[in-house]
Amino acid sequence: MGKILRTQKLTTFSELLIVVAAIGAILGGVYYLSPGIKTAVSKQLRGIDLNQMDVNNVSNAEKIALPSTDVSSEVTGKPLVRIAAYAWNAQSGIIVSNGGPKTTKGSLMEKNGVNLEIIRQDWLSELRNMQMKFIEEFDRGQTYPSSNKSAFAIMMMGDGAPFYISSMQKSLNEKYGKDKYHVQVMGVVGMSNGEDKLIGPPNWKSDPKSMKGSVISAVLGDGDWVTTVNYCFANGLKVNPDPATYDADAVNIYPSENDDYIKSAEELIKSQTTGWTVSLKEVVNGKLTGKTVNKKIDGCATWTPGDKTVFDKLSGFVDIVSTKEFNNQMPTVVIGVKEWAEKNPEIVSNILKSSLTASNQMKNYEDWKVRASKAVADTYQMETPEYWYKMFKGQQETKNGLTYNMGGSKVFNYADVMQYFGLTDGVNRYKSVYNQVSGYLTELNPFGFNENVGAVVPYDEAVNLFFLKNINDIESTSADKADYSNQATQVIASGEWKINFNTGSAEISNSSSKEVEKIYNLLIQAENTKITVVGHTDNVGNADSNLVLSKSRAQAVVNYLKQKGIPENRFQMVDGKGQNDPVADNNTASGKALNRRVVITFLK
Repeated sequence: MGKILRTQKLTTFSELLIVVAAIGAILGGVYYLSPGIKTAVSKQLRGIDLNQMDVNNVSNAEKIALPSTDVSSEVTGKPLVRIAAYAWNAQSGIIVSNGGPKTTKGSLMEKNGVNLEIIRQDWLSELRNMQMKFIEEFDRGQTYPSSNKSAFAIMMMGDGAPFYISSMQKSLNEKYGKDKYHVQVMGVVGMSNGEDKLIGPPNWKSDPKSMKGSVISAVLGDGDWVTTVNYCFANGLKVNPDPATYDADAVNIYPSENDDYIKSAEELIKSQTTGWTVSLKEVVNGKLTGKTVNKKIDGCATWTPGDKTVFDKLSGFVDIVSTKEFNNQMPTVVIGVKEWAEKNPEIVSNILKSSLTASNQMKNYEDWKVRASKAVADTYQMETPEYWYKMFKGQQETKNGLTYNMGGSKVFNYADVMQYFGLTDGVNRYKSVYNQVSGYLTELNPFGFNENVGAVVPYDEAVNLFFLKNINDIESTSADKADYSNQATQVIASGEWKINFNTGSAEISNSSSKEVEKIYNLLIQAENTKITVVGHTDNVGNADSNLVLSKSRAQAVVNYLKQKGIPENRFQMVDGKGQNDPVADNNTASGKALNRRVVITFLK
């Protein structure tokens, strides 16, 4: 979140890989200057798996006394552990469990015997450097590395973890030998719940296809950018993967100055108020035309307080989509050094236990939220406690008849995190996010990921849940369940899926196994939505037969999903339209192929 890239600080290839991580898992592609030479082709992919089930368990618990603001003297003799992180409200639980940036008297960290320091660091390159420094000191024999330039763990957006961990592993292997050291996700302490968002004109929400040809300012690869790309893909829109070009048939994303999310907001404001434009090389069908076009910024992807800045300065703009809708996309993950953690499992488990317990107090007691806002302001040294308190809850305002939303974060208690990883209900939400982003990396090969990094660290190696499972004596409750009893009316996303069937039948061909698996992952992540499934055919054969075939093929997709565990009552409608609703010319082979499709719509 925030100002995470500063390329002038990078001096090695390995550090460059981390900057690539911050730039993102989808954008990329090298373009050539000569007109007519191919450049990166705009992509229409399946977006990261949505999850609209509200992972938000409340464990009724006796109130715990609030932590003091005085630094604890009881833990000063214990090893100092340092965690570095962005300024992010979703970390409120772990921060208030510590009482502030350093462990305070009466805090849960003190109670659990942890001496913790939380350091604000908004540059991803510096987070990486601090973790690398910790490993350097640990490798030299320091049992508890604690220099002010090192950190055992970092906290970051979970959708960025596949690239961060994979790039870090590349660097660690180069420096220390293969698999001597590892960094792993060891837990989740919160979630973005609306603060990361796409801002644009209201017609983008009512008619997503109107986004075609737009230019959006964003920090490439940041979580709010991911939300934007997901919205495009879920609605069948192409995304131009080359930020230096303009494709009128796609959504174009312009990299904000200094990779600063506040600049994303300011660039939209400047363009809309002064007519400021950006120069981009024109692309048609993946080829440069030789022309340069000047385009205004039409929207931005940003997060709090960037959203507030836009809404204060401009009229006619709203939040189009946010992590309120993509609500399991962006967890706050704790990424720690495996080898140190294995030598100090109680410290790691007690850090997580303290955080999850404090989060549960925040869910039950308002004064814990108030105390958390003060701890956050003290830790980040920015804004007031009142600001963090309001933005944690999220704010809705109206301007010139248009309603918009700002902020919104969640913290996780023990029941939340166990549910999020599927340990209580068998649905591993984070694995769906991790694997989907991993697919972006290997399939799209941004910035030569496959050549430079080599491979994505698999989920089972990148995520280590031992330290969560090692927690004892903590409040818990049963997991929430999605309610599909009511009729859903609001469309969240509607996309067309190219699923191949065996000729003249409703049997899904083996070539589409990955496609239907993506649909399943999407449904798992969007499990609080109801869905409709509608089959379509081309015009080959008898119209009546095609109508029957289209319904049978839609039902075949439903049957596959039901076999995987999607409940019957989640399907609000299963139908077929035969050849009656073509989207392309049935007189061409390519047109026929486009018309053979299954449309899945998510509703809430």
